[in-house]
Amino acid sequence: MLNHDAVAAPANASIAAPQAPAGGLINRTTLLCLLVAVLEGVDLQAAGVAAPKLAPALHLAPKELGAFFSAGTIGLFLGALVGGRLADRFGRKAVLVVSVALFGVFTAATALSSDFTTLFLMRLATGLGLGGTLPNLVALAAENSPSGRSGGAVSLMYGGMPLGGAIVSLIAVFAGMGGGFDSWRTIFYVAGGAPLLVLPLLIRALPDSQAFRAAAADGGARTGILAILFGGGRAVETVLLWLAFFATLMVLYLLLSWLPMLMTERGFTKPQAALIQVMLNISGAIACAVTGPLLDGPRRFGYAVTVFVGLAVFLVLLAVMPANLTVALLVGLGAGAMVLTTQATLYAAAPACYPTAIRGTGVGGAVAAGRLGSVVGPLLGGGLVQAGLSAPDLLLSLVPLVAVGGLLAVLLIRRQLRRQL
Repeated sequence: MLNHDAVAAPANASIAAPQAPAGGLINRTTLLCLLVAVLEGVDLQAAGVAAPKLAPALHLAPKELGAFFSAGTIGLFLGALVGGRLADRFGRKAVLVVSVALFGVFTAATALSSDFTTLFLMRLATGLGLGGTLPNLVALAAENSPSGRSGGAVSLMYGGMPLGGAIVSLIAVFAGMGGGFDSWRTIFYVAGGAPLLVLPLLIRALPDSQAFRAAAADGGARTGILAILFGGGRAVETVLLWLAFFATLMVLYLLLSWLPMLMTERGFTKPQAALIQVMLNISGAIACAVTGPLLDGPRRFGYAVTVFVGLAVFLVLLAVMPANLTVALLVGLGAGAMVLTTQATLYAAAPACYPTAIRGTGVGGAVAAGRLGSVVGPLLGGGLVQAGLSAPDLLLSLVPLVAVGGLLAVLLIRRQLRRQL
């Protein structure tokens, strides 16, 4: 049975249990989780990259294409909830391996689709695997990190996702997206085949969480979900975490969805706009890796303030900058670093909200809340564009969302630091 204190008491101030490994931040677990995060980033953006050729190839109406995108999002939401919950029953590694296999198989199978129904079902199943992957990556990176360095490990791991997004854009170029309609299938073959090739390495080399094993996870899985999320003094932190994820992922996915169009409206060519977005992803990956260690200890409060204020500043700069490619690339670099380090801040804070034995369920709930924001963000952008907002006005309208997300994140981190005193 689960120790009563693990559920009733607030999350322990230290993520790493006494069994946490010593040594450097970059260990085998972190590197393997980083690799999986890169593959997940490739898959998350594969549908958007393939869509311009996929839609005419399968004769999809705009409504059907929208349903295809929605299927992946629905799967992501459900997969995060279920994957996190199962991780507290069967272990992080087991659920991660199954999730990676799931999104690899069904991504590759998407390339075989010949009609809308098959395409929809393949993307839904892919989303389930993708959704189950992220909570387990976060838990493994945190729980297998050296004591007191979980924030840096989670941030380094998360940096793989924007790197994967940049890679899939380059894959599109080499797959001949400017050519025949069949080229879209190559995107899904590559995005699905790579995770399947990595599976044997994960099974053989990825350590499971010893901290989780020591915390008697079976008992945690039998604890009610509401008690996990809102019991033991965790209600305030859960609500802060969910709302912060929702707000910041709205901003991130609105930018990812609409930035190329917004940049072309500012006078840039389509290749230039695509380059700006690739640089945004790359700079975010680098920033997560380089600044991640600042998310450990008291420094993370100042870090959170800095990255959220920085994001607001760079959104304003994106809105007012001249149509000069060099300036746009520099501003895009800054905006990418800020928007993705705000995400890393929340992913690093999430594990500390919950005791080890029930952490999978807690982090899965937070990831699911963020997925709702990722749905609302592009819809909000579309509504604002349809209402007649110009590109600068749309970018400026995101600043209040950043302020709300930043305030919630800072309040959450402040509570966590006070609890540790």
